Amino acid sequence: MAAYLTADKKQEIFGQYGQSNADTGSPESQVALFSYRIAHLTGHLKSNKKDFSTQRALLRLVGKRRRLLDYLKAIDIERYRKIIKALNLRK
Repeated sequence: MAAYLTADKKQEIFGQYGQSNADTGSPESQVALFSYRIAHLTGHLKSNKKDFSTQRALLRLVGKRRRLLDYLKAIDIERYRKIIKALNLRK
């Protein structure tokens, strides 16, 4: 089975949501990467309902993304609104 998150895919995510392809540290690029991983793990859990270690990892990722979004909301509300809209997140 091939890895779902290749280096090329990461570059694409960082290029789309960050300032550049090498922008791995901005909250926007981190949130986008977490969202991609959350979507992948959610799909995995739909077919493997009893995989509790993956379920725990998913919950940790959701918490990390939530904390980053809260941080972004506190420092720059416009960037927060932009990334929420771009990723089609609920809040």
